[in-house]
Amino acid sequence: MKQHPDVFLFNPTCEYAVANGRASWQPNRLLQKMETDLATLPQFFTQPNDIILTEKLPSPEFIYSFNQFAYQLPQFFKKHDFIKEAQVEPNALNRLVPWGWSLVAHRLLSPLKTFCSHEFKSSPVFNWNPESKELYSKRFALKILTKLLSELHYDFILPKHLLTEICTTQPEIEKTVSKWGKVMIKAPWSSSGRGLQPITKTPVHQKVWEKITGIINDQGFVIAEPYLNKVADLAFQFKIEKGKIYFMGISNFFTDSKGQYQGNFINGIPNEYDNEVVAFLNFLPDVLIKPIIKILESSRLPSLYEGNFGVDMLIFRDEKNRLKVNPCLEINLRQNMGLLALQLEKLISSDKKAVYRMFYQQGKSFFEFKNEMIKKHPPVFVNGKLDSGFFALTEADENTQFGAYILIIS
Repeated sequence: MKQHPDVFLFNPTCEYAVANGRASWQPNRLLQKMETDLATLPQFFTQPNDIILTEKLPSPEFIYSFNQFAYQLPQFFKKHDFIKEAQVEPNALNRLVPWGWSLVAHRLLSPLKTFCSHEFKSSPVFNWNPESKELYSKRFALKILTKLLSELHYDFILPKHLLTEICTTQPEIEKTVSKWGKVMIKAPWSSSGRGLQPITKTPVHQKVWEKITGIINDQGFVIAEPYLNKVADLAFQFKIEKGKIYFMGISNFFTDSKGQYQGNFINGIPNEYDNEVVAFLNFLPDVLIKPIIKILESSRLPSLYEGNFGVDMLIFRDEKNRLKVNPCLEINLRQNMGLLALQLEKLISSDKKAVYRMFYQQGKSFFEFKNEMIKKHPPVFVNGKLDSGFFALTEADENTQFGAYILIIS
């Protein structure tokens, strides 16, 4: 165990804060509610002496629910009280670990910096560098993808005529529609499948153009990708430390028809994937991990960032039904749900598969949903592991709109 604690903060709106560029930026009320309701999620990255900052302290019932696991919770403190009244000695804290860095996160956590370790004070994330903004954009991922395509000469890699394009005007977007037929438009700075606008029909509806124009006016450009015949989503998880990148594992996630993140599979590839897809997924790490690390280590990333990050990939079938991969669809420079899903493997029996999912349903509380799910899928624990059923990972009371949970599926 570390001698001094790390301090964790759940701020999944960090990309929007980076895009805005102001230290005073705030998410809208619904996103603030999401951050409040899910504030304890970083606990799965922690050690027992670490600290998680929350808007409100978790209830005794929530703390007690984890007694069923062979697992020790970290310390929880009210965010503003801890920051304002920090009574700790110099170097008594190790690192500050928000979900993701931005000027907003730096401004909030800055009173704690003086108490951090010398090692953290010398890291590239101790202060915000304006150059970092570009690393968080999908344009940076496109640069890495372009370099990967020039090095990976395999027929299962995304062909260059399907390479993502940067667009700043409606005519440029119309050219991609003419070329690819169906197109996915993405905001350069966004996360979890937000900021997406598919174009699947022509002529394009005026409201669609208004939304896309709004993104361009707000962020300067959009990313245009061909709308591919998706088979599976996956992400390679990495950690960068002192300029070196280390592979952490593979997360298999799933999205809805609009591309928005829905959840992760836990304990490997889901059973419903056919043998061809499973073999393809198992083959990819041997081919892709080393080139990704090599190209990223030679980029600006090591001098500007330290911590966890994920590289999202897309498995699809081409017009001849052959499996192919986009090896760098997005780069998420933050803690992410895929990495969290890998941490959750320690909570379930090793021979079981599960899903990790987020809950939000307008007009329904997570408390109500939790009670329904426990009746349908009562939890069963074996040797300190969830062996079957449902388990709520975040607080569930009548006021919680958002939640996170795991469900054993096989």
